[in-house]
Amino acid sequence: MLTLSTKGFPDYELLDSGDGARLERYGKYRLVRPDPQCIWKRKLSFREWNSVDAVFQKLPNSREGWKTRHYMPERWKLHYNHISFYARLTPFKHTGVFPEQVLQWEFLQSVILNAVKDLKHQPNILNLFGYTGIASLVAAKAGAKVTHLDASKSSVVWARDNQALSKLEDKPIRWIIDDAIEFCRREIRRDHRYDGLLMDPPIYGHGPDGQRWDFYKSFPQLMHLCQQLLSDRPLFIIINAYAISASALMLENIVKDYVGNLSGTIESGELALEEKSGGRLLSTGIFARWSKSM
Repeated sequence: MLTLSTKGFPDYELLDSGDGARLERYGKYRLVRPDPQCIWKRKLSFREWNSVDAVFQKLPNSREGWKTRHYMPERWKLHYNHISFYARLTPFKHTGVFPEQVLQWEFLQSVILNAVKDLKHQPNILNLFGYTGIASLVAAKAGAKVTHLDASKSSVVWARDNQALSKLEDKPIRWIIDDAIEFCRREIRRDHRYDGLLMDPPIYGHGPDGQRWDFYKSFPQLMHLCQQLLSDRPLFIIINAYAISASALMLENIVKDYVGNLSGTIESGELALEEKSGGRLLSTGIFARWSKSM
């Protein structure tokens, strides 16, 4: 299990959890979001849970959404390791920032910095389902050339805003709005290769032209293509998955199918956050990754 303590990302804290919800701090704003796995008891008082800026809840029209209790800007700035990015209250319950990914950002940064120093070349990285682009910025700042892909135009716009906020416009990042499988097929035909692959595939989704994504059917196809996209000196593959009814062993087995013949290390497990109130761990997703033996 990879666990982010409350010290790992100063602009974020999991303050408490329980009774089907999380109490979190993103910068100076305190938020409450539902989380059905939190069936344990809360540690903090009702007053602490009620002194928040926004709550994701049922609205009068029978839909779910954010109810603000104090003024909240449309977006606000957060910072991690000299990278800046925007958080905002989205209709999908999250903020566009996934704090548990700090553990992958640290890994990504370390591998790329070592490759630049020891192998003396600029790694070429592909970030699929890149969303708001924080991992792409981490990779680019560490010295990589990055191709960032997402099917959502609004997500890519958000990611480019984060690039500008971080003052990394001079870094080599290629922003692509496309379907992941179709893009990978074209990259294979173009004979483009990548030293590192990073992906956060959803359970369901659609490409910009209506292409259907179903994790259990589409992900094995994507991994077959990704195997062909690896350069002759690959550094890593990182896969994160959320809201799927499967274990990290599933991801590990698929990674073994496609890169198990390469020398290196395969890890898998859960991504977790450590709450500030009681030190309990909250699982947020699963991951698997392969990295080259250095």
